[in-house]
Amino acid sequence: MNATLQAVRRETTGKNEAVRLRQSGKIPAVLYGGESKIGESVSVDPKELSQILHSLSGVNSIIDLHIDGKSDARVLVKQYQIDPITHRLLHADFFRVAMDKALRVTVPVQLAGESKGVKVQGGTLDFVHREVTVECLPADIPEHIVIDVTELMISQGVRVRDLPADGRWKAVSEPEMLIVHIVAPRLEVEAPTEEVAAPAAAAEPEVAKKGKTDKDKEEK
Repeated sequence: MNATLQAVRRETTGKNEAVRLRQSGKIPAVLYGGESKIGESVSVDPKELSQILHSLSGVNSIIDLHIDGKSDARVLVKQYQIDPITHRLLHADFFRVAMDKALRVTVPVQLAGESKGVKVQGGTLDFVHREVTVECLPADIPEHIVIDVTELMISQGVRVRDLPADGRWKAVSEPEMLIVHIVAPRLEVEAPTEEVAAPAAAAEPEVAKKGKTDKDKEEK
C-alpha cells in the first residue's frame, strides 16, 4: 500500500518540545537515511499515521512523506512508540527507501482453509511463527503471505522452505523454521489407582484340645 503523510520540519528538539507538540495534536518523529547521519527532526499527525499503521500493509506501507508541503522521500516506518495506558502514538521513526533497491521486511502470515488433520483426525493446529522475513523491492512488499492448511494431516506442517515460489519476493528466514503444523491429540491417561487391600481377617485363636494322654489312661 502507498500512502501520503504530511510532516513539518522541527528546528528545536528535547523533552519540552515533545510535550508541546503532543499538546498541539502532533507527535515528534525522526527521518533517517539520506545525507543526514543523525536524522531529520519532523512532526506528524498521529491520527494520519495511525490510519496507515492500521491498514492492511501496516508498518510495511510505503509512505510518500511530504515535508513542509513538498514531497521529500519514500519512507517506511522504522519503529514507533505507543503510550501503554492511552494507546496513543507518542513518537515515530522513518527511514528512506530507494525504490530500485531490495530490502528486507517482516511480513505477517495468514492461514486459509480448515485442516483435515483437525477436522477429521481431531488434531490441534499449532501456529508457531506468524511472521516471515522476505527480501524484495519496496513496491513488491506483500501485505501478507497466505498458507493453505486444508490438506495438512496430523504430524504434517509447513516450513519456510515449503512456501510457494513468488517472483516478487524471496523468503530469507531460516528455511527449516516451522510456521504451522498439526499436533496429535493428547491421550488422557488415567492415573493408576492404588488398590487398598482388605484387612486380613483376624486369625481365630487356636483352641488347644486337651486329649487323654497315656498317663491318664494308666491312672484309670
